[in-house]
Amino acid sequence: MQYRNPVISGCYPDPSICRAGDAYYLVCSSFQFFPGVPLFESRDLINWKQIGHVLTQPSQLPLQGADSVGGIYAPTIRYHQGRFYMVTTNVTNGGHFFVWTDDIYGEWSEPVWVHQEGIDPSLFFEDGKTYFMSNGSDEQGSCILQCEIDPETGEQLTEPRSIWRGTGGRFLESPHLYHIGKYYYLLASEGGTEYGHMVVYARGGSPYGPFEAYAGNPVLTNRNEGGYLLQGCGHADLVEDFSGNWWMVHLGFRQIHRWMMFHITGREVCLVPVTFQPDGWFTAGENGTVRLLMQTDRIPDSVRQECRTHFTFADTEAGKEWVFLQNPHPECCRFSPESVSLQGLEIPLSSESDSPAWIGIRQKETQFRLSVTVGVSAQEAGVTVYMTGRQHYDLCVRKTPDGRCALLRRAQLGTLIHEEPVFQLPDGTKSVSLFIQGEQTEYRFRASAGGREYLLGTLEAKYLSSETAGNFTGVMLALYAVSTGCGTGIRSDFTDFSLVYTPTGQCPAP
Repeated sequence: MQYRNPVISGCYPDPSICRAGDAYYLVCSSFQFFPGVPLFESRDLINWKQIGHVLTQPSQLPLQGADSVGGIYAPTIRYHQGRFYMVTTNVTNGGHFFVWTDDIYGEWSEPVWVHQEGIDPSLFFEDGKTYFMSNGSDEQGSCILQCEIDPETGEQLTEPRSIWRGTGGRFLESPHLYHIGKYYYLLASEGGTEYGHMVVYARGGSPYGPFEAYAGNPVLTNRNEGGYLLQGCGHADLVEDFSGNWWMVHLGFRQIHRWMMFHITGREVCLVPVTFQPDGWFTAGENGTVRLLMQTDRIPDSVRQECRTHFTFADTEAGKEWVFLQNPHPECCRFSPESVSLQGLEIPLSSESDSPAWIGIRQKETQFRLSVTVGVSAQEAGVTVYMTGRQHYDLCVRKTPDGRCALLRRAQLGTLIHEEPVFQLPDGTKSVSLFIQGEQTEYRFRASAGGREYLLGTLEAKYLSSETAGNFTGVMLALYAVSTGCGTGIRSDFTDFSLVYTPTGQCPAP
């Protein structure tokens, strides 16, 4: 059968996977968004359903001061003796920690902290021991550090020691350890989570090695695939399916155009087959590369890959598809079956110290249609195409000093803030329909109110790319409301929003 990469589109970077019972479970990084660490379930590896988030409480996920290069990095999920473990790093507040649950659909524990340097932590369980590893360094340079810990307290039972130094590529990261057959395999990535990203591995006879690097490294990379849309492939994890086949999930990103090296939908989840050779080494992908369309005989032809192309408030949920910036003010957001209401705060979209009245969903494809109906209660309310607090495009309604309402389009790119055009809306306007159309390399803006259409031009997508913003996330399509009480602490009335979001899916034809 033929399936499409990414198997999970939109900003879901750093995937990690495990198998339990009759299903697979996958987690991803979440950075400054709350709740944290999105959690997915699948029965066939190509169709994934989000069942929630791992970190749902402020006590598990303090995000004060986190921006799009802060917060939660690179989780690992593992299943051991009936219990799920998720280990990750809050790079803004606290460092490494893990949480656990005996019910994958239930709540997870409070954080158990582990004090070791680096990022990208992982766990490996064997013979009553719990191994904790992360990237790090010693007197000889970059390496993978490993120690044994108490799985109840996080206490280090042994001193961290270097177990591998990689193959010489920069930014050695994302270590995962597996015992398959007679070998221990240590998987990692190098090259940075950019266009030179690559997956490498080594094998040895014990959890501490010594490890011998695979002669064909990198085992997976698209770094030499010039002019190909799918790039930046790396940060991988392995899983064995129910038929004894091995697979690799990894991140990758799609450029907005074949010859334009910008990406806006973030790092996404891809899947490739892994094949073990008679000598115990393995290969991955299609000749060590990743294709947007993959052919495999490991998944029955009867399995169809689904593409979700319709999102409304009736079929989405806060805490699943919808997330907040940093730790939100829950009293300022009300969900109903058909709409959401936001109470504007005196916290601008550019804030990095507090959570604005903002709720967002990931841009999943470069082509989409978004229509939002917004009331005119708040001093300013609308929809934002949001990459960071300093890079976003806004389409909104603002109350003027004389009590009337103005329609405007705003672009903030770093310190440059530009608004145009501004239309005065007819007196008595109660709501405005806002429309944003994603067209691969640009966004198109228009609106309607009182029977009149307003054309608000286009803005280029590349200025909201990770390459321009210098961050690790992707574009979010978000609703927001702002109070302009001039420091008085006054909150605006609640503003009602309704929404239809239609990404253009790219699933292969049946």
